[in-house]
Amino acid sequence: MNFSFEVKKTDATGARRGRLTTPHGQIETPAFMPVGTAATIKALTHEALEELGASILLANTYHLYLRPGQELIRKLGGLHQFMSWQRAILTDSGGYQVFSLSALRKVTDEGVTFRSHLDGSEHLLTPEKAVEIQLALGSDIAMVLDECIETPAPREKAEAALVRTTRWAKRARQHFLASENLHPGVRQWQFGIVQGATFADLRRESARQLLDLDFPGYAVGGLAVGEPHSMTCEMTSEVTKLLPADRPRYLMGVGKPEQLADYVALGIDMMDCVLPTRAARHACLYTSEGRVLIKNARYAADTRPIDPQCSCSVCKRYTRAYLRHLFAAGEITASILATHHNIHFYLDIMRQIREAIEFGNLAKFSAEMQACYVAGPA
Repeated sequence: MNFSFEVKKTDATGARRGRLTTPHGQIETPAFMPVGTAATIKALTHEALEELGASILLANTYHLYLRPGQELIRKLGGLHQFMSWQRAILTDSGGYQVFSLSALRKVTDEGVTFRSHLDGSEHLLTPEKAVEIQLALGSDIAMVLDECIETPAPREKAEAALVRTTRWAKRARQHFLASENLHPGVRQWQFGIVQGATFADLRRESARQLLDLDFPGYAVGGLAVGEPHSMTCEMTSEVTKLLPADRPRYLMGVGKPEQLADYVALGIDMMDCVLPTRAARHACLYTSEGRVLIKNARYAADTRPIDPQCSCSVCKRYTRAYLRHLFAAGEITASILATHHNIHFYLDIMRQIREAIEFGNLAKFSAEMQACYVAGPA
């Protein structure tokens, strides 16, 4: 099975219903990718993820490079074999994690010198190095190294980051194309990442520059990092207007349940976020009626499922009272059950979004979802 992407239907909002084909299976889009930072979704087995219908996961290049190391993973048959996951995998470049270590890194035109958060050892991550690591991992989709900056940022800093991001993208693309034949058995698509902070003209310019490099897919990076949701949407819209209609579009690091349809309506095909798993571990459950903070005393004797409308195995079997007890007792099972439910909820939202696009009523679905969450947590 080779790579391909097709848009099968569009909605009046601009949303796209498509299919991304990879050597490790097909992904119906728009798609949400659960985040498996260290080659695992925290608190879930891969059997559970398969049951939930996850068709693609995100793994983190920075963490896998530092531990256990890409060469060990290569020797053990690549990331799919290593983690026993035969569906698709996208790996990020490691750039976001490196740039979040502001006290431990230094950025130059060559790359980023940083100290490991594990043992303090010094490393240099270059665009070429990020390519090499991801080829060794053997992921299906690999991201280029880009320069992430904080938001809000001065215009001069955003301009400088845009220039560097394009230069790095050129180096990464050249190295990737020159290295493909050196990695037999690895078939991989490489995506470029649009930057530009919250400046519309810089976003457009970044997109134009990356289009010249002819990536098979494009991501919008550096958003959902503290700016208002409306700004995230505005910047995303500026970019998607310019991106090729026949190539997948990935908005990185989003988002809240009630926001997903907004991003899809802007022409986004792929998203990822740690929110469903992180919130689950902190006793926040997402439901069709809004957020449920399960530690609240009101749930101590509540015999209802987490979400009466949910078909996941957790909601079919366990009560809110039991989940609250598990969290109060500090039991590991609490995170397992909560994570299972939240991932199901996110994947089911995407299923409903795809269905809404098919029937041309995405705007109605989006309004109903936002109405559920406007009141805040229960």
